Amino acid sequence: MKINWSDRLGDWNPQLLREIKGRLKPRNVLIAVAIALMGQMLLLMSFATQLPVDTGMGDIYSRYCLDNRPGYGQRCLVDALGNFAINWQLWWLDVFVWLSVIGFMTVLVAGTYMLISDLSREENRGTLNFIRLSPQSTTSIFSGKLLGVPILLYLLAGLAIPLHLLAGLSAEIPLVLILGFYGVVVASAACIYSAALLYGLVAGGLGGFQSWIGSGIVLMFLSLMTGLSLNSSTIIHNSPLDWLHLFSPSIVLAYLIDASSQGSAYSTSMGMAQLEAWKWFYLPLGTSIWNVIGFSVLNYAVGTLWFWQGMKRCFHNPSTTLLSKRQSYIMTACFEVAVLGFALTLPKWRADNPESIPGGLFDNFGGLLLLNLPLFLCLMAALSPHRQVLQDWARYRREKTSSRVKNLVQDLVWGEKSPSVVAVALNLLIASTIMVPWILLWPASAYKASALATLLLSVNLILIYAGVAQLMLFMKTPKRSLWAASTVAGLIILPPIVFGLLSISPAKIPGVWLFSVFAWGAVKDAAATSLGLAVLGQWLMFSLLSIQTARQLRQAGESASKSLMSNRSSLPANGL
Repeated sequence: MKINWSDRLGDWNPQLLREIKGRLKPRNVLIAVAIALMGQMLLLMSFATQLPVDTGMGDIYSRYCLDNRPGYGQRCLVDALGNFAINWQLWWLDVFVWLSVIGFMTVLVAGTYMLISDLSREENRGTLNFIRLSPQSTTSIFSGKLLGVPILLYLLAGLAIPLHLLAGLSAEIPLVLILGFYGVVVASAACIYSAALLYGLVAGGLGGFQSWIGSGIVLMFLSLMTGLSLNSSTIIHNSPLDWLHLFSPSIVLAYLIDASSQGSAYSTSMGMAQLEAWKWFYLPLGTSIWNVIGFSVLNYAVGTLWFWQGMKRCFHNPSTTLLSKRQSYIMTACFEVAVLGFALTLPKWRADNPESIPGGLFDNFGGLLLLNLPLFLCLMAALSPHRQVLQDWARYRREKTSSRVKNLVQDLVWGEKSPSVVAVALNLLIASTIMVPWILLWPASAYKASALATLLLSVNLILIYAGVAQLMLFMKTPKRSLWAASTVAGLIILPPIVFGLLSISPAKIPGVWLFSVFAWGAVKDAAATSLGLAVLGQWLMFSLLSIQTARQLRQAGESASKSLMSNRSSLPANGL
């Protein structure tokens, strides 16, 4: 009996079959195969042109000539047959590294663009609503998108694997390490593609630019991380920011280069000692490549899980928030524990000098605050309901308050449709509860009080941002999300720019910097009076925002109730 693979695939995942049928056309496949073969041939030709050629004009120097002197500019030696002695292992290692970087960046950046662009196209055509109405589950639909939309990209990557394996094995890199690298690339693709799908769902209305913005962010992040991992002698800084390395396959690539006997030709070799001393909660993370691979895959898996939670919530009900408040509390606790583990260890030169330890811990605390800022901006976007939901909630509260059934505090802490400010405040409390014991354990110094003051200022500032965002999302304009994002971005970016243009440094006039996200750089130089006034000013701003939000909610609840009552009273008359 003949097996019809398309029927089986359609029974398993109809969305995947739809994507494959739409993309695996003979012409598209031929173009993909041609691009893959041409790209590999051009790469080999470009490296072939770097091999030495006898010009008959004296000594010849090349990176790939065997010589006792390390680095670039080795003088080429000639054997008895007149051929140059070539360091083929280094040549293949360079091919392997370039093919790895081009490969994973192409897969991740181009795949991100394709997924976001596909969702935008489905939204514009109206076919996304038909998919929503289909009996398929959200998991089936988005797994079909994730596997099917970049199918030609997977074909390109698959065709490059033979040359990649040949280059790696010729460079004396163990096969099992190369396979581990493939596993990290697959895990990173699952995580970044899931983020792209979620972004594509919620970022409609940007006029088609969302695919360029999303893929551009991925490209910049991967370029920065790859540059730090492969072109810097200092890969790890013993800072919470080192956590970002786990979201780029380039950190595993550094180990593969070091595994080759020619790895000393790369500047990465100078940073391997630091990388091997990399610790998380004093656990030896960097001593083995398998520790890094395992921890990277774990972080990718946790990130993928949270992105899928958001997709499942907002796909069939676009007006709901991306996360429930309960989920946000768990996510904040996971995030804080993950990044705090990297803040405990200091560089060796600081650890060997007891006087510099408090300063190093304070710098790591600043890194924690930098990572917390995007987290809480994402939480504001994920937890803040829009105008119609707030109106419904305000009317509901007005009716329930009169009957004294519902507890307002419980609704603000756990409710799905209530304003987000209280939930953001509780997430800040969770983050502070994890950070404060660590700060209190620091050696006695002025940095300890500065860190506690900075934490208070940062908490107040994020609450102000959350209040502004929630207030802006209550506007009547349909572009309220764009207005809220622009306003909060302006509040974050503009003050440091203005202070910089006016040559106001944190050491010169620290008081004004206390109202910026870089308050941790000014607290040490600020007087106690300035700190007190800054805290009072932030509390005043937050109080005004809260009063205004409460007033608007009360008015919205009253007007919605009056409108509902008038509609109810008009129903019998219409019926008569």
